[in-house]
Amino acid sequence: MYAIRFYRIYDVGEEIDLSALEQGLAESMAIARAGFVRVPPKSISMVEPPLLLRLQPAYIEHDGRNFEFTVIARVFDIGAVSICLIHDRPGAPAAGLADDALRFADQNGLDAHFSAALTQIRAILRSMIGDRPIDPDFYEDYTVYLADTMDPAIDPVMVLLGEKAEFSPEIRADVMKYSLSYGTSDRTILSWAGAFLVAPEPPTDIIELIEFATVQVLELRFYDRTLSRQMSKMFDDIENAGRLTSLRRVRKMRLIMKELMRTQTELSEITEKVNNLIKVTEDVFYARVYAAALTVLRSQTWNDSVNRRIATIRENFAMLSDEVNVQHSNVLEWIVIILIAMELVIFLFAH
Repeated sequence: MYAIRFYRIYDVGEEIDLSALEQGLAESMAIARAGFVRVPPKSISMVEPPLLLRLQPAYIEHDGRNFEFTVIARVFDIGAVSICLIHDRPGAPAAGLADDALRFADQNGLDAHFSAALTQIRAILRSMIGDRPIDPDFYEDYTVYLADTMDPAIDPVMVLLGEKAEFSPEIRADVMKYSLSYGTSDRTILSWAGAFLVAPEPPTDIIELIEFATVQVLELRFYDRTLSRQMSKMFDDIENAGRLTSLRRVRKMRLIMKELMRTQTELSEITEKVNNLIKVTEDVFYARVYAAALTVLRSQTWNDSVNRRIATIRENFAMLSDEVNVQHSNVLEWIVIILIAMELVIFLFAH
C-alpha cells in the first residue's frame, strides 16, 4: 500500500476558541480532537489539541485519470488551519508511489481543490472570525509520502524532489541527510521538499509531528511578515513626528510608544505560544523526528527573524522614551524660566 498527503497551512489572523467551535459543530459534522497513538500522553504534551474536521471529498481528473481524495482539516487554537488532501491506495503495491509522486509533484493540479476546502473552512469559522479574510496565497505547503515497505523500485530522492534525473552525490546526500529509523522495518526521511515515510503500519504519530512543525513555521512566517509591516509603519510615523512642533511631537511620540508596547506584548505572547505548540518530552525517537522536521523547515531562521524585529521595536521604544523625556525636561526648564521671569516682573512692578 501507499498514500500521499498534501498539506497546506493557512493563518486566519486571530486565535480560535476550540471548545466553543467544537460545541457549535457537534451536531452538524463529524469532529474529533487530534491525538497521538503509540506514545503515552505524558510523552508528548499539547496545551490545546487541534480540532479535526472532515470536509467534502475532492474528485480530481489528472492525466486522463480520475482520482478521489479524502479531505480533512485541523483547526489550531493559535489561529492556524491545516488542510490535507489524502490520496490513499490501500491495495496498491508500494512501487506505484513513484508514478503518483511525479504526477502530483509540487502539488500540481491541486490549487482549485485547496481553494474549495478553504471556502468550506471560512464558512465553518465564520462564527469565530466573522468576515475576516484568509489570504489564500500565504501558506506553508508540505507533502508526506507513505509506503508500507521500502520497494527497491522507489527512489526516495526522486519522490521527494518530484522529478526524474541523474542526481549528483551532493544532492542525494543533502536530501537524505535527515534519515531516521526506529526499527529495522521503518524509515523516516525528512527534507525541505517533503517527507518519505516507510512503515508496515501507518506512522500516524510521525505524520502528526510533521504537521505540527509545519504549522509552527507558518505561524512564525506570518508574524515575521506582520512585524515587517508594522516596523515600516513605525519608521514612517517617527519620521512624520519629527516634522511637528515640540508639543505635538511629544503627543505623537506617546501614541507611537503606546502602539509599540501593545505590539511587542501581543507578539511576544503569541510567539511564545507558537514555540510551545507541542513538547516532546520522554520519547527519544519522536523528539529527534520533531527536531529534524523543525530544522529542515528552517524554523530557527524564522524564529530568529521574529526575535530581531521584536528587539528592533524595543530599541525604538527606548529611543522614543528618551526623546520624550528630553522634551519633558526642556518644557520644565522653560516653565521654570517663565515663572522666574514672572516673579521678577511682579517684583519690579511692586517696587
